[in-house]
Parts: sequence; structure tokens; C-alpha cells
Amino acid sequence: MSQPHIVILGAGLGGSIAAYEIKQATKGKARVSVVSDQENYWFIPSNPWVAVRWREPDAIKVHLPPVMKKRGIEFTAVGCKRVHPAENRLELNDGTSVTYDYLVIATGPELAFDEIEGFGPHGGFTQSICATDHATMAADMFDKLCADPKPIVIGAAQGASCYGPAYEFAMIVDTELRKRKIRDKVPMTFITAEPYVGHLGLDGVGDTKGLLESEMRNRHIKWICNTKVSKVEDGMMYVEEVNEDGSTKKNHELPFGFSMILPAFRGIPAVMGVEGLVNPRGFILADQYQRNPNFKNVYSLGVCVAIPPVGPTPVPVGVPKTGFMIESMVSAIAENLKDELAGREPVTQATWNAVCLADFGDGGVAFVAEPQIPPRNLNWSSDGKWVHLAKIAFEKFFLHKIRTGKAEPMAERLGLQALGLRKLQRK
Repeated sequence: MSQPHIVILGAGLGGSIAAYEIKQATKGKARVSVVSDQENYWFIPSNPWVAVRWREPDAIKVHLPPVMKKRGIEFTAVGCKRVHPAENRLELNDGTSVTYDYLVIATGPELAFDEIEGFGPHGGFTQSICATDHATMAADMFDKLCADPKPIVIGAAQGASCYGPAYEFAMIVDTELRKRKIRDKVPMTFITAEPYVGHLGLDGVGDTKGLLESEMRNRHIKWICNTKVSKVEDGMMYVEEVNEDGSTKKNHELPFGFSMILPAFRGIPAVMGVEGLVNPRGFILADQYQRNPNFKNVYSLGVCVAIPPVGPTPVPVGVPKTGFMIESMVSAIAENLKDELAGREPVTQATWNAVCLADFGDGGVAFVAEPQIPPRNLNWSSDGKWVHLAKIAFEKFFLHKIRTGKAEPMAERLGLQALGLRKLQRK
């Protein structure tokens, strides 16, 4: 009798560690495969550093096939054209198919640049740090800006659900411009769909509002909240600022020589419109066990999971999925699959807590939200140079894990991260 086949769709931050942890949890009782659209893993949290040349792309890259093979995990980079959950089948881009007994969807999102005219790095006029090749392109454009200083506009568009990297990148750019001694020649504006600075899609965590407003004032970065980007032209961004009731408050024309705006996310084409699997935006429906309510053998984790917003806002604001939260989803799915293979019902739930380290190059802001959605048992934020050190340590830790294919138990990982935060904060 053949072993049950577990397929992980996606090999990014969540999919790679899911493969390792599921392989470890099932202890040879299942065949584990990964379907990706590329052979390399990129550590996306380091992309803001790539965009100002603090990191070279190769430094945050891991070539996955040999690592996966060493751990006994099958791997293909052909990519998935369509998910057919009613048939327990993935249709691949080369016309072949992969059948599964259990599917774990960890694809991340598609970047919705096309929803705004003139938006994005491919045929548009704004840069991105959502992918490492985008960050590399942004680095070239940033060099041009530094050679010919002009205004900068950084932020997050309407419907975005990832705000920390926008703040992080604005502060990193400010730090780099100061290092180059041209900050005085570059006016900076931060635009965001959030109702206030530091909302982060979470209605704030601790005093993120006060910390980030203070940081922006100290760095002479102007900000505009409740914004919608209407369109972008070469060197000019048209932004609508709205009132609490959604009516237009003011229209802004923002000239720029360099701009990085985070886009809204949506589900990838392979799952878009699959009835019972996704919501209208293409995000995977999941219950408290990370399992799809209609296709019980389909699990999901990470940015592709459907999570409702924390509350109404004048401009659509999504909920972020931080690395810490994604890791808790991975561990829950690994435990639940172990139970399913043993004939038991899933019982493990992800913690859905948020831990974020936003590096500013010369400092940073950290926050912990437990749970992520208010009301919370823990609602903490802090700032200081220790955050920059913690982000570097996390990069090294995570890349080592991807390169070695080793997956620590969740309890051990939680303890290490908590201990690290406490030690660094005391410095």
C-alpha cells in the first residue's frame, strides 16, 4: 500500500519550513513533496536592505533542490497552473499533474499592481520591495535618485495588508540618505491607507502610533493617512485623501524622483475563483485548524489565508500575517497532519500572535500582539538600537534553518525568540 502523499504548494517563508516540519512530524509515514514556481528561496524580510544595497541578493538566497533532496522531500519548480481540490489534483504549468492526499497551500499572494494606473515596477513608475528582484530594481532606481536628488514618496496603497515594511523602508532610506549626506536635498512623504500612523492593519499595537509619529517627525518625513492612490505618472503621483465617511477630503499631487508603494494583495491565478476554496479576493478559506471548511484535506498558511479586517476603516486596510504568526500556522498544520495520519481528528490551533521587528538601520520598532486581533492579552511595543541587532540575528537564524532544512519544535522556537527579545532589550 502506497504512503499518503502530502503536497506543499509554495516554497517561500512559510512553504519551505512547512515542508521541513511536516516531514519531521510525520516521521516517514507520508511522502512529502513541494511544488514551487522557482528553485530559489529568498529571505523577503531583508528586501528593504537590498533596495539600498545593504545586502546583495545572493546573500539572502538559498538554492532549494539539494536541501529538499537531503531531507527526503520531493521538489519541482515547474509551477502550478490550477488547483483542482475536488479531484485532489494540481495541474502544473508543463501540462502534467500531481495528485495528493493532503494539500498545504503556502503560495503567498499575487501583487495587484494592475489595480492602479501607472503602478508597479513592471511598466509602471513605482518600485517594490515585495520580491527580491523588485528590490534589486529599486536599488538601481535609488542610485539614480542619489545622483540627482528629488522628492521621495513611500507608503502603502489602498487594500494593502503589509505596512511594517513600508515604515521600515522609509526609515532605512532616510538613514542611507543621511549617510550619503544628501538628506537635506530630498523631501520625503509617507502615504498610507491606514486611518492613522502605526495602525498597521491591527488597530495599533501598544504605542505604535506614538512611536512611529515621533520617528517620522524626528526624521522630517511628512505623512498623509486615509489615502487612495488614483494614478501614477512618471514623476507624479495623484493621491486622494478621504474623510472618516469616505468622502474626498483633499486631492494631492505629489512629485517624486523615487517612489516605493506596497500594493494590495490577492490570491494567485491558480486558486482564483475556485468555488469553496477561496473568498472573492482569492484568499484561502480556513477554519481554526488551518483546514478548508469545504475541502477537509486542504490546509493553508501565511499571506494566502483569508483573515477579515480588524474593523471598518475609511479606506480598505488588510490584516498582516507576520513571520511569527506564519510559523505558528506551520506547526499547527504539522501536528494536525500527524493526527490525521494516525486516524485522529485535528485539534491543534495556530496562536495567531504577531511579533514584528521593523529595522530603521540605526534603530527600529518592535511590537508583540497576543492575539493579533484585539482585544489582546499582551499589547506591547518598544523602540531602540536593539531592534536593528535583533533583525540581523533573525535573518541569520532563519537563513540557517532554510539552508540546513532543520525544523525546531514550536515550543523551543518560541522560547528562543522570547529570550532573545528580552536580552536585546536590556542592552
